[in-house]
Amino acid sequence: MKKRGLKGKAKEREGIVTVKILISHPMEPGTRKDKITGKLIPAHFIEEVTCKIADKTVYTAYFAGAIAKNPFISFKTKDAARGGLIEAAWKDNQGEFGKTEFVIK
Repeated sequence: MKKRGLKGKAKEREGIVTVKILISHPMEPGTRKDKITGKLIPAHFIEEVTCKIADKTVYTAYFAGAIAKNPFISFKTKDAARGGLIEAAWKDNQGEFGKTEFVIK
């Protein structure tokens, strides 16, 4: 299993928190062929990303194979304040997952 990473940061400005997340993941759609063997490369993509603040889900995204490698997500919310903790997590179609926590600045 290759190392997968999840990095995030959030910044509050005038009552609105902007959250930015970068996920290290190959995001293989399952439609490309291996150049050497000619066989299809199995699909391997993130299916779901969720972000929680104080155990309340503030963002959920559902992906499929058509998302680029190492996806970047950004969203805004009013459901948080400076100093709050954001929990971000993802899971993919092969059972892998990742999560991280970061503080709103």
